[in-house]
Amino acid sequence: MSTYELMRHFADSWGLLAMMLLFLGLVGWTFRPGARRHLDAAATMIFKPENPRSDSND
Repeated sequence: MSTYELMRHFADSWGLLAMMLLFLGLVGWTFRPGARRHLDAAATMIFKPENPRSDSND
């Protein structure tokens, strides 16, 4: 078996499994119960002013 065929066989079998496990892990990490606060903060970040104005006359 040549190196190409060996690597192709590995990518078709174990590579697919590794990518699927990585995908499921990332999706699971996003929807974990403790992530809600961080995800809500990230979702509303664009609506917050970068430099809030102060009403004082400096």
